[in-house]
Formats: sequence, structure tokens, C-alpha cells
Amino acid sequence: MAFVSSRARVLGRVLPGAVILGPTVVGERSLIDSFATLGYPKRSKLLELREGRLEELDAVSNGCSVGSWCLIRRGCVVYEDVTLMDGTELGHNVLIRSGSVVGRNTRIGTGTQLDGEVVVGDGCSIQSNVYLPHLTRVGSNVFIGPGASVMNDRYPPSDRLEGVEIGDGAVIGSGALLVAGIRIGRGAVVAAGAVVTRDVPDEAVVVGVPARVVGTRSEYDLKRLGVIRRPRG
Repeated sequence: MAFVSSRARVLGRVLPGAVILGPTVVGERSLIDSFATLGYPKRSKLLELREGRLEELDAVSNGCSVGSWCLIRRGCVVYEDVTLMDGTELGHNVLIRSGSVVGRNTRIGTGTQLDGEVVVGDGCSIQSNVYLPHLTRVGSNVFIGPGASVMNDRYPPSDRLEGVEIGDGAVIGSGALLVAGIRIGRGAVVAAGAVVTRDVPDEAVVVGVPARVVGTRSEYDLKRLGVIRRPRG
């Protein structure tokens, strides 16, 4: 049986085992899968609880907002003060911490973490096991490949956190690492496994460790479409 707060407003479907805390709103045609949790309280509230029962969690939660036509799969945890816009889809075991916003029709893959105050635009595809830390900003129509990671601290551990900005239409390859404080330009492409230590211009293609510019987005798109073929051997 699901636990649904008396303060929640649920217009979609909730499957058995799901937990919906506080004044959470779930829009029409959305599906909350079994053992997903919405509105989980932030750390400071948890430390003040005596027993940690669901009723206690519910009482202190600010809830979250889930739009219409969303799909929240089994094992996801969406913290309080998170907004998921219409058409958001989450894979299994996605974690989204407080203050984050996910735009319309964005898909986030299994095991990915948005670690608080992360903003993701519309129409993005974020693959499995991606890590986006506090203060990351992702534009619209961005692709982020599996296992990519973003940093927000150049000299850890410190209090000087610097978010990374990823421009509209950018492509981040699998396993790429983006160092704190940089900007990935609009339409830029970061190759798989690249380590990006400085800003990437709009429409540039970068590869390597450290990443360097090797081409343009138009050239990349021609290769992607098979108009230009990579040399063999």
C-alpha cells in the first residue's frame, strides 16, 4: 500500500509501496512507481527527528512538484523543494536533491544524481550514472552520456564552490569530466573521456586530457550523419 500525505494533491497514478510526503503535487497522467519517494526532507530536518517514522517525515516535508505526464520509476528519491516539469521521465534509482528544477520533456537515466540546486532545461537527455553537483546549470536540448561527471570544487574540500554551465544543444560524451567553474558553449561537443579544464567555445568540438579544440559542430554533425566518414587504420 502506498503512503500518500493528507496534504498532497495527486491527480496521477500511485503504485503500491510509493511514498508521497508533505504538500506534494502530482499532475495528471503522471505515474509514480512502487517504492519511489517524493518530498523527502533535507538533512537538517532529518537530524531533528526522534524516530524517523513516515508520519514524522510527512509532518516536516515541504513537498515537491511533479507535472503532468511524468514517469517516476521504482527506487527514485525526489527531495522536498524540487520541481519536475511536465513530461519528465526518471529511470530507476535517480536521486534529485532539494532546490533542483528539471524542465519539460527531459529524461534522466538510471542511477543519476542531481545533488541540490541543479537546474536542467527542456528536452534534455541525461543518461545513466551521471553526477551533477550543487550549482550545475544545464541548458535545453542537451545530451549527457553515461557516466559523465561534473565538479564544483577545484581544490576539494573547500567552501569555494563554482557551478558548471552547459549551454543549449551541447553534447557531453560518456565518461567526460567537467572541472568546476567552466562553461560549455552552445552546441559544443565534448568527446567521451575528455577532461575539460577551461571554457569551451560555442559550436566547438573538444577531445583529450586535458581537452583541446579539434573541430566544429558542423563537422561533427556531418560525421554523425555519415556525410563525412572517419578514416580507417
